[in-house]
Amino acid sequence: MTLKQEHCEACRADAPAASQADISAWRDEIPDWKLIEEEGIQKLQRQFSFADFVTAMAFTGQVAELAEAEGHHPALLTEWGKVTVTWWSHKLRGLHRNDFICAARTDALANG
Repeated sequence: MTLKQEHCEACRADAPAASQADISAWRDEIPDWKLIEEEGIQKLQRQFSFADFVTAMAFTGQVAELAEAEGHHPALLTEWGKVTVTWWSHKLRGLHRNDFICAARTDALANG
């Protein structure tokens, strides 16, 4: 099963964070996402481009619906013609498999 076919699992504060080996393996399925670090917290981030603000807002709404359905919520920045999506696991202060699942599912939304 690919990441985009999976669903998030409930994540506790003591859940295992993604190892470097996990991150390397899972990134193969989401090659357009960048690994970033903010305030010592590793995150996944991708910017999506759109023709206009209305289309960008519609995509933001789709990502919000995905987030609610999975119980896992990203940072979303919507601007004219682009949406920046950032996934990380707040409780872990880092990355978990759920973040990679949601990134893959976000790609699937963007690809129609």
